Amino acid sequence: MRLRHIKGCEDFVAASSSVAHSPEQYRGKWKEFFGNDHPVELEIGMGKGQFIRKLSRMHPEVNYIGLERYETVLMKAIQRKEREEAALPEEERRKNLVFLCEDALRLPELFAPGEVSKIYLNFSDPWPKSGHAHRRLTSPVFLKLYDQVLQPEGCVEFKTDNQALFEWSVETIPEAGWKIVRLTRDLHAEPEAAENVMTEYEEKFSSRGQKINKLVAVR
Repeated sequence: MRLRHIKGCEDFVAASSSVAHSPEQYRGKWKEFFGNDHPVELEIGMGKGQFIRKLSRMHPEVNYIGLERYETVLMKAIQRKEREEAALPEEERRKNLVFLCEDALRLPELFAPGEVSKIYLNFSDPWPKSGHAHRRLTSPVFLKLYDQVLQPEGCVEFKTDNQALFEWSVETIPEAGWKIVRLTRDLHAEPEAAENVMTEYEEKFSSRGQKINKLVAVR
């Protein structure tokens, strides 16, 4: 689906203090950027950011980075974050969350080897045409990039409602040299659902009775 461009979104994103601008300068220095030694977790294709905003509130002991390539979408995520924090005093505003306006293909330019402890892929674009398979975020193309930035014990967590994409990923991920250590085709029926943080898409799809797939993969 083609995104509707919002006039002025590029300038809005460029001026936002919620965004780390020219992030390649922080490669290997993200803990210095955050000012602590907490682990760094990354969501790729965060959309409007509900998932990562919730995580950052729940876990102040973790630094979170949300990556979104489209300014139109990122602008909405920034606005939601700012509305949530507007009534809070400065000392209570989240210092453990920042956004990037970047393409995931640039991950090795943005993060040093082992700098990321976990990667989240939530309801990624399925790219249904076979000729576009390399664009899927669970494709070997992207798994090689994740391998370059994840800690040795790091993992990738992937959630989707798209059954075809999930089954393709279940086959493709092991073929790329990764191991799937957790898998469910009905996440909300599992005990872990009690601690599951939902995205906006997940809330919408699950309310319709659609089952949510999830897997966790390691090297």
